[in-house]
Amino acid sequence: MPFIEENDLLDLHKDVEKSQIINERLLDQIKFKNKDLKKLKIQRNVFVAITGLFLVGTLAITSFTAGLSTSNSNQNNLLVSIDSLEAMKMRSDNLKIQNQELSLVKEFYLAKEFLEKETIYSVQVKSFVENNATLASEALTNTLFVKTNPFYAYSLGNFETLEEAQTFRKQLVNIGFSDAFVASYKDGKRVKIEAAN
Repeated sequence: MPFIEENDLLDLHKDVEKSQIINERLLDQIKFKNKDLKKLKIQRNVFVAITGLFLVGTLAITSFTAGLSTSNSNQNNLLVSIDSLEAMKMRSDNLKIQNQELSLVKEFYLAKEFLEKETIYSVQVKSFVENNATLASEALTNTLFVKTNPFYAYSLGNFETLEEAQTFRKQLVNIGFSDAFVASYKDGKRVKIEAAN
């Protein structure tokens, strides 16, 4: 097996680590946005209840004063009611937009759960009879150490598609890891690539 310095290996991991960091930041932002959207949903429900009571009260007052007032005062009350209805319609439209945003966040979490249950592809570069923990470095992420009886497999990268893993494998072969190959894992266990598809 060719010799590779840790700096070269770290360079290989930069692309994988960058995408993981970006993903973690996006997840944190989504969690924060989700909390805000939950608060807005509660506020929306309270606002709808208050608006409903206000509308019922306004209609009751309008119908009560309609019998007591002249036609001019009826028209003035009607104009005020129409303005209030337009404001409520605008608020209702804003709440619909916020509800659509909540739906997008929900869809993202459902997609994330789905991907966690899916197959992950990685490029195996070496296997050992004994657990060789000296290969592990705290600076490296997206590495897999998997026990596949009787060996311990050392793999680099976590990819959602076979094509991404094959591209990374070609990069490793180009720098001297001629025996590197793509392996697939599901729920932390090795599966055949044909079964994964």
